[in-house]
Amino acid sequence: MLCSFHGLPKRYLMQGDPYHCHCVKTSRLVREKLGWSEERWITTFQSRFGPEEWLQPYTDKTVEAMAEKGVKHLAVISPAFVSECVETLEEINIGLRETFFGKGRGDVYLYSLFKCRGFPYRFSGRAH
Repeated sequence: MLCSFHGLPKRYLMQGDPYHCHCVKTSRLVREKLGWSEERWITTFQSRFGPEEWLQPYTDKTVEAMAEKGVKHLAVISPAFVSECVETLEEINIGLRETFFGKGRGDVYLYSLFKCRGFPYRFSGRAH
């Protein structure tokens, strides 16, 4: 399971912004609620641009590495997004799906938004 949050420039964290800590804590609490082990869960950050370093690990680079290592099944959630938007559809549901299937031999890629009062909101997936 990959839990992806919107990224911010790393300098915000270095200046004391608690966003990174809130994301990591949210990810941990969701993982614990679902009963998943730390080994099967990773928290990442998406949507970086410009020349400066952003919060890491980067979602796209993580998915690419997982595909190249031979991961066959990947589920992605985005707890920070509670409704569809162009960014999540393009970056997470389309772009990362293409990366996962294109860089490796993945069988299943699932993406879900996060529903405030329950989980999962929905999964949309494609199997080869």
